[in-house]
Amino acid sequence: MDDRLVLMQGDLTKVAADALVNAANSSLLGGGGVDGAIHRAAGPELLAECRTLHGCPTGEARITGAYRLPARHVIHTVGPVWRGGHQGERGQLARCYRSVFELVERHALRSVAFPSISTGVYGFPISEAAPIALREIRAALAHQPQLERVTVVLFSAADLEVYRQALAAAGAPPSA
Repeated sequence: MDDRLVLMQGDLTKVAADALVNAANSSLLGGGGVDGAIHRAAGPELLAECRTLHGCPTGEARITGAYRLPARHVIHTVGPVWRGGHQGERGQLARCYRSVFELVERHALRSVAFPSISTGVYGFPISEAAPIALREIRAALAHQPQLERVTVVLFSAADLEVYRQALAAAGAPPSA
């Protein structure tokens, strides 16, 4: 199973996969960080389709076309804003990953690429987010045999190292 999970540093908008995951805001109408990059790379058609969805609550996910991205779909999920960790943020983050994987299964997708959800402007500490993300990814890989590859694309070398350490602590060596 571990060869199906890949951690890498890079640009999510350049990764070829059946679906790219967008760390979206609740409007789904674009924003900063990963969200803005995905909207810019996909082109105006993505924004037009997102307008028809009328938003998305925290912890849920919605699927759209990917347009000019190297993917078939974008799965938008709204992560929690970190408010100190005492307002259900960890559970909301886990629900983001589970919601994405529900859509992956429903649409029989074989590959998906994630950013580190909520660890940018939403302020979720990456050292706390990484173990949650990896636990949910590994659970999905265990229960979805059609899923051939999950890639986590980290923005910086430091972020990649946090994920690698979290994966090693969970007892699984990362694929390169």
